[in-house]
Amino acid sequence: MSVRAVVLAAGESRRLGEPKALAHIGSRKALEHLLAALACVDADPLVVTGAHAEEIRAHCARPASWLHNPRWSEGRTSGVIAARDALPGADLLIAPVDVPMVRATTIAAILRAWHDAGRPEAGWLAPRLRAQGTFGHPVLVGRELLRRLDAGKELRALRAFAQPLLAAEVDDPAILDDLDTRSDLDALRQRLEADGG
Repeated sequence: MSVRAVVLAAGESRRLGEPKALAHIGSRKALEHLLAALACVDADPLVVTGAHAEEIRAHCARPASWLHNPRWSEGRTSGVIAARDALPGADLLIAPVDVPMVRATTIAAILRAWHDAGRPEAGWLAPRLRAQGTFGHPVLVGRELLRRLDAGKELRALRAFAQPLLAAEVDDPAILDDLDTRSDLDALRQRLEADGG
């Protein structure tokens, strides 16, 4: 297996008041924006659902595979573990639905940097915003490094074991988004409108 895209969309979205995956940003839902960008990596991304599984699946217009995580309330790590176990041997591009507006060109840059590095089985690669030097999402994690992930740990704890720790320089501020509240959603809508979308 090569790189597979995994969307984490299992949270309860209490602060937003609706499932993040189904929040409308322009003419598309947040999940649909993200799936469109990920299509350059994976024609059949895996969407890990939890709290709103049936609703999200019923209202998503883009093709995807679906994995319900019954342990979603334990946090994102449980979703990554479920995806790792469902896609054994794959390097995973892990994209939280909280970061829905990442450009396809950014996804392509991450994938290119990963392949240029030789697809390191214990590697970790994150996009870094060139203007600020700040890391964001999605992250690409090697198949062997993923084996170290245990319940109760945060995904970022794997960075300490990464060989190598890599970055893809991008000019996409959307890698730093965090869709949690109504004001976050309003900001995403305003930015899309300003960009002509």
